[in-house]
Amino acid sequence: MKTPTHSSPAPGRPDITRLGAHQRTALRERLAQAAIFILLAGLVILFQSREPSFLDVANIFSIMQAVSIVALLGVGITITLAVNGFDLSVGSIAAFSQMTASYILVVLHGSAVSAVSGCIAFGVLAGLLNGLLIVRLRIPDQLATLGTLFLLAGLQLIPTGGRSLTTGTILPDGTTATGSFPDAFLSLGRLRIGGVVPVPVMVLAAITLALWFLMEFTRWGRVFYAVGGNETAARLAGAPTQRYRVTAYVVSGVIASLGGVLLSARIGRGDVSVGNSLLLDSVAAALIGYAVWGANRPNVLGTVIGAIFVGVLLNGLTMLNAPYYTQDFVKGLILVSALAVTFSLSRKAR
Repeated sequence: MKTPTHSSPAPGRPDITRLGAHQRTALRERLAQAAIFILLAGLVILFQSREPSFLDVANIFSIMQAVSIVALLGVGITITLAVNGFDLSVGSIAAFSQMTASYILVVLHGSAVSAVSGCIAFGVLAGLLNGLLIVRLRIPDQLATLGTLFLLAGLQLIPTGGRSLTTGTILPDGTTATGSFPDAFLSLGRLRIGGVVPVPVMVLAAITLALWFLMEFTRWGRVFYAVGGNETAARLAGAPTQRYRVTAYVVSGVIASLGGVLLSARIGRGDVSVGNSLLLDSVAAALIGYAVWGANRPNVLGTVIGAIFVGVLLNGLTMLNAPYYTQDFVKGLILVSALAVTFSLSRKAR
């Protein structure tokens, strides 16, 4: 008795088994690409059903304004991730910048232009410091930027003796800060275009679109990803890899310093404790960006969507009066679940 064997399909007839496997793979790919959006939509539906004002235009832009600084810092981290780096100093750069802007305005009686220019210049110097530590001294990215984090976190406390800075603050030398925040500066953090769209949201949109275009559609961006993928191969192909790595940290430093300016303009003072939570949330946004559209690599738009995901979650929990001590746990649980589902589907699709 002959054992039945599986024969190939007749010419012109599709292999149903292979076709089914291909369809399942395609379905997993689509689910991996849409997983974050499905979860985000689920959160929005949940919060809207519990709190009808959740989708009000005012609340939507409130969420966007709340996440704009974190998203900016996350975009900076994304640029360093593209070259296989990791900038842990963005929170301290932003915090130092908002203190610098406050010092220029309140102590030195400078203008809004001088405050913004001084912070941007500081961002360039901080990025160069990180880049040179990594490229010239060959210190691992995480260690170099962690050192910069502590350096700036301590340095920002010295000029004010550890105090937050506003009009009337007594400085370590016994003098009193008599300057003030001009309206032109405060408008950077508080003005709403057309009475609706906050300036920080406009700044985030402009920087996001510019860097997304540069990273995805120009040779400049392709070289960044090439350096991150295989630095040796990129160098042998003629790319100035060290220059690109330094540039990534300079871009990150400038964006973080700009975030500090917007933060200072929003709160109207130099707050010594403001940078404590910026790093973790911006890193979370950048890493969630890996999962958006199943990219499985750092991408600017994905980072901003990740920041919005976190912002929607925190805003919804706040509107539902969730205890503050449970919010980090819930945030972590949902983020871990979202990433686990997305990457599990991506791996099976491959």
